[in-house]
Amino acid sequence: MQPATYFLPVILITGGIAVVKTKKLTLAGTLTAAFLGVFLYIGAGYNGILMAAALFLLSATATAWKTGVKEALDAAEKNKGQRTAAQVLANVGTGGLTGLLCFFYPANLDLLRLMMAAGLASAAADTISSEMGMVYGRKFYNIISLKKDQRGLDGVISLEGTLFGLAASSVIAAVYAFGFGWNISFWWIILSGTIGNLTDSILGATLERKKFLGNNAVNFLNTVVAAFVAWMLYFL
Repeated sequence: MQPATYFLPVILITGGIAVVKTKKLTLAGTLTAAFLGVFLYIGAGYNGILMAAALFLLSATATAWKTGVKEALDAAEKNKGQRTAAQVLANVGTGGLTGLLCFFYPANLDLLRLMMAAGLASAAADTISSEMGMVYGRKFYNIISLKKDQRGLDGVISLEGTLFGLAASSVIAAVYAFGFGWNISFWWIILSGTIGNLTDSILGATLERKKFLGNNAVNFLNTVVAAFVAWMLYFL
């Protein structure tokens, strides 16, 4: 174990205590996040932890933003936005898996790290676009029919929400670039995260509305799609 690695348990334990105390995650959600955090560290070192931390801070802030407006629409997160283990897995599971794969396939580190960042960018874009779009969106459209639809329903998007999602993907891309260099990967992460976010809306308007998929499954699939898009872009 490298000397710097000894700080990892301290960071995970301190962060875990903080999120439990502030009721941002359930106990099971905190343990799941710590478990995935180890995988992220294996794949991308402390930069992986930083990307996950950025995702968490963005999501927590957006969820808590103007909750009164969301409650009036009956669209506020349950339990005041406290995330469960299943929700953590849905948002960070793809990132954790790609981090673990870095251990087994070190020759593909650059690709797997890019896929990790893309998955986390998509999770951030999805949450922020939904939460902030409900507050600041002006016109809402069904992503499939492009007809006006009810704010807060699955598969309904707004220009404002989409732009917020784009900004969230950019934050994750910037954290990635801070650790691994400012190059074309920055733009690939933003594009992958945005496509993953739009995929979430498409699945929401179709399979989720018809009760074929639950919200956690849709959230997980959008991160998988983002990682796959990053994989394709890498080989362009």
